[in-house]
Amino acid sequence: MQTYSPTKYHLVDLHKEIDLFDRKIAYCRQFEKFNGENERASALSKLQKKRLSLLKTAMSFTAQGIEFDPKFLPRSLAVDANGQITEAPQPTPQAV
Repeated sequence: MQTYSPTKYHLVDLHKEIDLFDRKIAYCRQFEKFNGENERASALSKLQKKRLSLLKTAMSFTAQGIEFDPKFLPRSLAVDANGQITEAPQPTPQAV
């Protein structure tokens, strides 16, 4: 149960956390060394679950009408036509 009234500053903090988890996920995919792919998949799954819970909270805050500045959104998020936060489309890798 939520024991506080969320403000735009809580939403800014959530956006910063989401951006941090985006960077952690990218690092885990590219640079972190694991003994096997199962360990990598497990670590990625944990990071993505936490990111998803933060994302759901941020989306619920915007659905409640809490204001935010779109220029401070994490790169993985975008604002749709209704002014709601959504996942930004991921660029597909180009074949060389």
